[in-house]
Amino acid sequence: MKDKRKYKSSALIKRFLPYYKKYIPTLILDLFCASLTTICEIVLPLIMREITNAGINDLATITISYVVRVGVLYLVLRIIDSAAFYYMSYTGHVMGVKMETDMRRDAYAHLQKLSNTYFNNTKVGQIMGRITNDLFDVTEFSHHCPEEFFIAGIKGIVSFIILMNINVWLTLMIFLIIPIMFLVCRKLNKRMRETFRKQRQLIGELNARIEDSLLGQKVVKAFANEDIEQQKFEKDNKNYFSIKKQSYKFMGAFSTSTRMFDGIMYASVVIAGSIFMIKGYINAGDLVAYLLYVTTFIATVRRIIEFAEQFQRGLTGIERFVEIIDADIEIFDEPDAVPLQNPKGDIEFKNVTFEYPDDHNQVFENLNFKIKNGEKVAFVGPSGGGKTTLCNLIPRFYDVCDGEILLDGQNVKKYTLKSLRKSIGMVQQDVYLFSGTVYENIIYGRPDATREEVIEAAKKAGADEFITTLKDGYDTYVGERGVKLSGGQKQRISIARVFLKNPPIIILDEATSALDNESEFAVAKSLNELSVGRTTITIAHRLSTIRNADRIMVLDCDGIVEEGSHNELLELKGIYYKFNQMASELE
Repeated sequence: MKDKRKYKSSALIKRFLPYYKKYIPTLILDLFCASLTTICEIVLPLIMREITNAGINDLATITISYVVRVGVLYLVLRIIDSAAFYYMSYTGHVMGVKMETDMRRDAYAHLQKLSNTYFNNTKVGQIMGRITNDLFDVTEFSHHCPEEFFIAGIKGIVSFIILMNINVWLTLMIFLIIPIMFLVCRKLNKRMRETFRKQRQLIGELNARIEDSLLGQKVVKAFANEDIEQQKFEKDNKNYFSIKKQSYKFMGAFSTSTRMFDGIMYASVVIAGSIFMIKGYINAGDLVAYLLYVTTFIATVRRIIEFAEQFQRGLTGIERFVEIIDADIEIFDEPDAVPLQNPKGDIEFKNVTFEYPDDHNQVFENLNFKIKNGEKVAFVGPSGGGKTTLCNLIPRFYDVCDGEILLDGQNVKKYTLKSLRKSIGMVQQDVYLFSGTVYENIIYGRPDATREEVIEAAKKAGADEFITTLKDGYDTYVGERGVKLSGGQKQRISIARVFLKNPPIIILDEATSALDNESEFAVAKSLNELSVGRTTITIAHRLSTIRNADRIMVLDCDGIVEEGSHNELLELKGIYYKFNQMASELE
């Protein structure tokens, strides 16, 4: 999937923030717990400062009861800290998972609305990567991002105030180093984000390559091309290795720079602090407290900077999610669309012009024809003439570029997509069966049907006879894409699915062309029964399957060039006559 749009970090965060809305109470409590853990860290240096100063100035003031009270106080704070940390670790992460789940739901819902054009130009592996792996990092981002910045804010402000009270000049010296650190890290961050983006794209390509190879494994083996597929895989695998290696290079440079700045700050405190203590500008207890606070502060700065890696991963996941959400919905319900009620099945193409949106390849121009209610019409013609495209325009898998398609006298755009498509049953050459049982695949045609209705539909489709001979009957697992069944069996299950749907309009797109003679005969018989009393559009290369059609139209790049019954078209001795002659020779 190629998307040239670039998103700024601020824009991505703005798009992400609404997902917190449902979980604001959880987030507030999470941040409250974060503040409790921060207080526990801040209190320890103060305790050590008091004890150190008391020990140096007047050791007698440090009594056992004083030490016990301080110890108990700190222990209580640690218990509070542990409870707060558990809440953050458990409930905070669960909040992140819920937000990830919400985003995945929205992405999937949006994908359902996208047109065929989108899926024709997008690899399934890429899509799967975007709604699964890419959103994993969002869980950590959604939980840790507000937490880390909130804690850093508290520690930074409190540490700055306390350190300024201890020694102004030493504090200013330390805080002057921080902007330089952030500038260096920001530059490396940009490199990291671009690398993570490329990494996500390449893992999507790798997934797509694996999926393509595994789904086509029979073809691979048939041509003994395992070595070629291995070479393709190795190429993608090495590309992914290279980009991941590059990401670790930037991560290493990032971590090294933060450690170097840590060392500079610690060295500054030790050297300058010792000099100040010698000069009498700071006492020993204050220097100990100062070192502890600087350690806490540096650890916080380091954590924020190191969190930048997770931050960038999260932003990359959000960006790839947003790219799905921003994909244009080309086929949608018009504002004035109404449900299609009791359709009759009268279809008319009125000056229809169509070209594919992605490659602008014009299929036909000013196409006109009518199909009456209950009429059986067949389309024949050379490959690439637009027969399948024509059928895809009726249920609005694509929208016409010009002209209109009328159903019962109304433009199909005046009907809601759901009601329009519920009124149309399609049986295609390339049957798709879902991974599941025979029963589950048939009931897909009407999910609220009873088992008796499913069996009746199978009987009408001529499928019940072979289904009952299967190991588990209707509960037999068909395998991925129905690999455990023959072509004829899969086709009859798809016909049973349409029987169960019981639509007034039937579209048969090369429904028998890939079958052997025996299977074709059984399927053709089922199709004839299915088409009784319905408006039926048939596309076929085998002319024997359409001889009984009420009307046959010959479609090529110039539109409808011949029209009539089988016998009428033979008498014309035109294109259809030639097709028939070639078919007879082949038989």
